Amino acid sequence: MKKLLEVKDLHISFHTFAGEVQAIRGVDFDLYEGETLAIVGESGSGKSVTTKSIMRLLPQGNSEIKSGEILFNGENLATASEKKMQKIRGKDISMIFQDPMTSLNPTMTIGKQIMEPLIKHRDLSKSEASKRAVKLLDLVGISKPETRLKQYPHQFSGGMRQRVVIAIALACAPKVLIADEPTTALDVTIQGQILDLMKDLQKKIETSIIFITHDLGVVANVADRVAVMYGGKIVEVGTVDEIFYNPQHPYTWGLISSMPSLDSQDEELFVIPGTPPDLLHPPKGDAFAPRNPYAMKIDKEEEPPMFKVSDTHYAATWLLHPDAPKVEPPLAVQERQAKFRASIKGDK
Repeated sequence: MKKLLEVKDLHISFHTFAGEVQAIRGVDFDLYEGETLAIVGESGSGKSVTTKSIMRLLPQGNSEIKSGEILFNGENLATASEKKMQKIRGKDISMIFQDPMTSLNPTMTIGKQIMEPLIKHRDLSKSEASKRAVKLLDLVGISKPETRLKQYPHQFSGGMRQRVVIAIALACAPKVLIADEPTTALDVTIQGQILDLMKDLQKKIETSIIFITHDLGVVANVADRVAVMYGGKIVEVGTVDEIFYNPQHPYTWGLISSMPSLDSQDEELFVIPGTPPDLLHPPKGDAFAPRNPYAMKIDKEEEPPMFKVSDTHYAATWLLHPDAPKVEPPLAVQERQAKFRASIKGDK
């Protein structure tokens, strides 16, 4: 597969009254044509900051891409001009934001909002853009699209608004679609419908998707590969099967173990002890060490490199060093992982 996007050694900081927050600390990943890459991790791990930097949507004034490259079509977006980015946003790279209730302009009809990128980026006339907008609404599963085109966001349910947001994002058939927790604000039934819709549309328009989420159940059903983030870094990356069936990083063990299974209502849920690191003062060594029950002396002194597990699977943990002791997750953790794996296998 051809590489579509390359993020290399990306460092991003926010300048605050308290000091410099080192939000992203050397992130590397690739996105290939036609694939879905899921980026997972707790709130504050750097998922949204990383992907918003691709579209250069970080707040001006206090955010800074300190170093690194974001290569797309041979161009480094990290240093591209705003004029250049305006041509890319919505055309080559689009984004579905988290909350459909606030993503749409309440003063504009749905039709105008879908037509806007078509007129700007595809040079379509209003008549041509209107016809295309009808087709897009039909594509995302909204009935009576001709009528709906003239309506306003408040006349749509949450699930329908998210379908409209997806229609806008896909209007120009972008090469990369970034979905920032697109189902978080929706109920479970609608979540499933939106996820099914995105998988179906990906095949039809042949786009690549970066899917940001903290819900590993979602990941299991939509992703080809998974990147696990913690403390502004990617700590493990692999195919979806490698991450779920052969996780190597203790943080990944914790994320999988903390997911409830269908028959876990009478059991105490597993939680990862402690809190994420303060990136005003990034810790020395492995950022996960204070929360890691398997941490060794070296974890507090040196940051682990990415160790190779397979050609597609890498993890940044000293437990993979040849001289490290052999460690398996506790039995209780393995049992919860097995239950969760069984539940997602049944959903596939």
